[in-house]
Amino acid sequence: MGNFPGAGPAIAPTPSRTRARVVGSAMSKRAIREREFDLFVPRMNSLPLKDQREVMERPFFSLAKRKRLKPIEYTSPDGEVWVHVSANPAFGIATIWDADILVWATSRINQMREAGQNDLPRTLHTTTYDLLKAIRRDTGGKGYKELQAALQRLEATTIQTSVRATKRNTRAQFGWLDEWVLESDPKTGAPRGLTLTLSNWVYEGVIKDRALLTLHPDYFTLPGGLERAIYRIARKHAGDQPSGWTCRISLLHEKTGSESPLKQFTYLLKKIVTTNDLPEYALSFVTAADRSAAIHFIRRDAAERAQIKADLARLEADSARRAREDARALEVDAMFDKRRVPNTGER
Repeated sequence: MGNFPGAGPAIAPTPSRTRARVVGSAMSKRAIREREFDLFVPRMNSLPLKDQREVMERPFFSLAKRKRLKPIEYTSPDGEVWVHVSANPAFGIATIWDADILVWATSRINQMREAGQNDLPRTLHTTTYDLLKAIRRDTGGKGYKELQAALQRLEATTIQTSVRATKRNTRAQFGWLDEWVLESDPKTGAPRGLTLTLSNWVYEGVIKDRALLTLHPDYFTLPGGLERAIYRIARKHAGDQPSGWTCRISLLHEKTGSESPLKQFTYLLKKIVTTNDLPEYALSFVTAADRSAAIHFIRRDAAERAQIKADLARLEADSARRAREDARALEVDAMFDKRRVPNTGER
């Protein structure tokens, strides 16, 4: 089970944004129980995991558990899309494990939308226990400290990107979270409620039509940052394609944002391909059209899914054919009814 990386003993104030804080709650026990009941959020085993397409295919997060201060720089092969992620020196760049909190928030808001709720909130309320349990983390004191560190990185990391730019040379700048508040019992220090507010850029991506993809529930169990990044890229690009998707290793290296040199990245990738244990997708080495080394991704059940799709298409075609035949038979019967001479009994 993976943990939030880089959790320190204490959380320092954020230099650039000051609203993130940990507060002591003086609420009565009854008020606390009522609040926790009101803020109850279904755990992930009953909440389909969702993430944003635009974020999944590009290097927005650090893949290392150690503090990363080196900026992440990415430009798409056509030069149209670029990403620049910079760290707050006190906390480092938000990691791909920290992003699990954003997956939880995205999934929760999407659940509200599917339930027919119109006013979808940018601010979410839960308890620390429910959130940590949902993303499969330690729910003890260590998990609580790591959660604080993760929230700090998500709030302090600065992202600049041309993603969603309506005009060329347009950029957006934002953090993942605008604000977060952790409540704790003033006497025991035990964690209580958690309130977090998504940045407007993140929120707009969540509520946009057809902007989300479903993640496999086992995504949270992937131990390595590179494995997580590879799965997200495969989910975005390979999807349900019957023939799968092929990507050059050099391009995959750029899309993950890995700090490792290409040679070392290829070595790490070989271990992932050999293990071949990613959720949903099977990986294999192939040669691309330009003769460069590449990876082929395909859903493990692609053949079965293709057969089911073909069977359904055949059933629909048969049903449509029978409907046309029945309609034609009714037309012919009607024509004969009109031509038939009534039997009057006369000779």
